Amino acid sequence: MLRIIASEEQLLIESIVAAYPNGIAISNIEAEMARDANVKLNRRTLQRRLHALVQAKRLISEGESTALVYKALLGKAVGFKDVSVTVSAGLAETERDLPISHEGARIRAQVRLPLMHRRPVGYQREFLEAYQPGNTFYLSASLRSQLHEMGRTAALERPAGTYARYILSRLLVDLSWASSKLEGNTYSRLDTQNLIEHGQIAQGKDAIETQMILNHKAAIEMLIEGADEVGFDAFTFKNLHAVLSQDLMRDPLASGRLRRRIVEISGTVFYPTAFPQIIEDCFEQLMNKAAAIADPFEQAFFLMVQLPYLQPFEEMNKRVSRIGANISLFKNNLCPLSFIDVPERAYLEGYLGVYELNEVDLLRDVFVWAYERSCQRYLAITPTMVAPDPLKIKYCEALIEAVQSVVKGQLRSEPDVVNQLARDLVNEIDRDAFIKMLTDALQQLHEGNIARYRLRRSEYLAWDARAPTVNNG
Repeated sequence: MLRIIASEEQLLIESIVAAYPNGIAISNIEAEMARDANVKLNRRTLQRRLHALVQAKRLISEGESTALVYKALLGKAVGFKDVSVTVSAGLAETERDLPISHEGARIRAQVRLPLMHRRPVGYQREFLEAYQPGNTFYLSASLRSQLHEMGRTAALERPAGTYARYILSRLLVDLSWASSKLEGNTYSRLDTQNLIEHGQIAQGKDAIETQMILNHKAAIEMLIEGADEVGFDAFTFKNLHAVLSQDLMRDPLASGRLRRRIVEISGTVFYPTAFPQIIEDCFEQLMNKAAAIADPFEQAFFLMVQLPYLQPFEEMNKRVSRIGANISLFKNNLCPLSFIDVPERAYLEGYLGVYELNEVDLLRDVFVWAYERSCQRYLAITPTMVAPDPLKIKYCEALIEAVQSVVKGQLRSEPDVVNQLARDLVNEIDRDAFIKMLTDALQQLHEGNIARYRLRRSEYLAWDARAPTVNNG
């Protein structure tokens, strides 16, 4: 059994007690410590630890003799100074009122132990192989039903991606900002909005942070614009990684390519597999299983669990899983998952539970809370949103191709160039409308929105230096 210092024992005890709002007996505390954290205290030592916690007003005791139980104090800090835990309606709550289930609290107690007291583990292929679509569920039937009820929109029967396009401008900012923030990006939401909508780079921010947000924007647009074609397959996810990692990889050839080298993850005793053949086989199996899952929420959460656990790419696996998890929501016109206000610590601890224990309960708690938060945000603003132009949807790829032709070809955006591109790319009925779309796109092109057209910054700057102008009249 492991031996830990008194303060760490107290943190572990508090986490266990916090999961039992009606109280827990000393014998059950003893059993949970031994079973879940592999920590064994003799009864007298445990009594001293509990007495000290009661004296410090961090726990309370109720009852006498064999009926004695311990409870967490409402509103009192438990464990770490920056995390307050309260008990309400059978849930231990942490960080910004994020509800944690009993199982989630147990996992959290284990992953908060010092690294030296957590058993090193490698990738367990059986964790993926044991999941059988249609028979295995990470989300219970009642929870899936609850999520469908929360995420239902008026666009359910519309073509894939309709709802996401409906809230596109706000979603681009929210998801790009929130996902980047979970990676340590210091852009504020307003900074992100100014970058995405106006091309304004925030003062004092480095190029990596700026590029990260622009890559998120491009990746989200790619999935929404191709909502009827993208899916849970290797092609989609390799390209998703390529877009998210553009100009951010130490080895540019690793962008969009499965991992061929050893990686380590800080803050954990989990060591991903280092064998390229296992990575390739498991990635294919992961994609096949994800594609076979019928429920969009189960599909999204399965991806969030298994893709970062496999670590198929050299970097950026969690952000690929965050953006990729939205594919099933986009395709089914459900409210998207933006990760707005998700506490970084709770999110990372959820993954530690998956990495080190192959248990999903804590990450599931974060997923459900985050989705409810997203639904509250978007369903409240839907009535004020303006429906997208159907022609822009129809000719999305043609518009990207036309803008690329102008920029990469170093062409001046004059009427004859625009008109020729329109003749080459669209039918005669829609040609005038497309000419206006292309003219507007070229007039509005700036450094902050070039990712929308899959352009590199160097390509845009070379073109912009020629000061092209559009004059179609």
